[in-house]
Amino acid sequence: MIPRYEIPEIAQIWADKHKFEKYVEVELAVLNSLEKRGIIPQNTYKTIKEKCIINPSRIDEIEQITRHDVIAFCTSITENLDPKVSKYFHFGVTSSDIIDTALTLQLKDSIAFYKPLLNNLIISLQKLAIEHKNTLCMGRSHGMNAEPMSFGQKWLGFALELARRYKDLCEFENNELTCQISGAVGNYTILSTDIEADVACELGLKVEEVSTQVIPRDRIAKLININSLIADAIERTALEIRHLHHSDIAELHEGFAKGQKGSSTMPHKKNPISGENLSGLARVLRSHLIVAHENTLLWHERDISHSSAERMILPDNFGLISYALKRMTNTINNLVIHKEFIEKKVENNFTYLSSFYLHQLILQSDLTREKLYELTQQAAFKGHEQNSRDVFYDTLIQLMSDCGIKINLPRPDFSEIKNIYLKNIDDVFKRSDNFIRNL
Repeated sequence: MIPRYEIPEIAQIWADKHKFEKYVEVELAVLNSLEKRGIIPQNTYKTIKEKCIINPSRIDEIEQITRHDVIAFCTSITENLDPKVSKYFHFGVTSSDIIDTALTLQLKDSIAFYKPLLNNLIISLQKLAIEHKNTLCMGRSHGMNAEPMSFGQKWLGFALELARRYKDLCEFENNELTCQISGAVGNYTILSTDIEADVACELGLKVEEVSTQVIPRDRIAKLININSLIADAIERTALEIRHLHHSDIAELHEGFAKGQKGSSTMPHKKNPISGENLSGLARVLRSHLIVAHENTLLWHERDISHSSAERMILPDNFGLISYALKRMTNTINNLVIHKEFIEKKVENNFTYLSSFYLHQLILQSDLTREKLYELTQQAAFKGHEQNSRDVFYDTLIQLMSDCGIKINLPRPDFSEIKNIYLKNIDDVFKRSDNFIRNL
């Protein structure tokens, strides 16, 4: 990860030293089970645990000769032990037993770090949604003004999307973090399923039901997919911020710090730099999914074509998702919302009432829906051309009169318009709150 986007806690989890610490944790769990079951001498576990020294530079030095990272790791540990006990280190296991189980522990640590960050973003979005639940804004479809809606509902939708991902992440954490201690090609020649179960229990993991010398990579692909969907939700939120930030819309602005500059040559600029940054990072996060899928396709019981790719994408993926969650939360917390301007747009735009009037006419006349749609459309277009609410209303009355129908349509003021378009918003918020509370 380049320093600009590095999250120290994630970088530490994926640093070589921490990885080797997890290797040792797995190896010791194996030794503990072996000793308890009487397979190796008593006190072997304690002796190795007390004298085990992790020296990353020494491991690198040995690997230059062995060209095998796990052998280099094992040698660096055992060269500091009495040969009478060192021979039991790495007993019966194959490299992937240690690598993949330790990798699962790194995944577990990473999830434990960024899951609260995801929760924080959900809370921030929900808070913004509640604050603006009764703020009436123009809803849009195809980028065009459609009908008024709750401004808070926009942010509630983003919160709910991320809440679904939080639920996915919890389910993954509870069901997909697995351990394998099955030996070469996963056939338990030296070890047993009971030993594997002991290790899994000690490490707080589930047992991989069938390991083909590696833990199947569809599990990692599933996690990367969850993160990709989180990235999608972050970018969808960022896109809305960027659209509402447009000079021609200007319903909100990202927070602008003292001393901040928007342009190297145009002093008036306030650009949505956070939204743009997050949109770019979401693209990188989604690109990891392609690699994760291709890593599921290994030869026979295993190859190591996945290894080099995972060394790069996993630290970057968890670092970027953590960075993106932190930055989006900060962006949401510092948004400047122009409430009066937002609601003034609703007051100034009136042709959205065409849908409301269409349904009033359906209830008050015997004309077909198609005919009423045509008449309402004519009135809406004419009112829009002359930028007059009165022209819209009077034209519609006249068109209906020409059809021999006398009507009396309501002419709602702004408070009545809010009642029309926000009448069900409390129910929407209530059921959404229930979903989030039940995560």
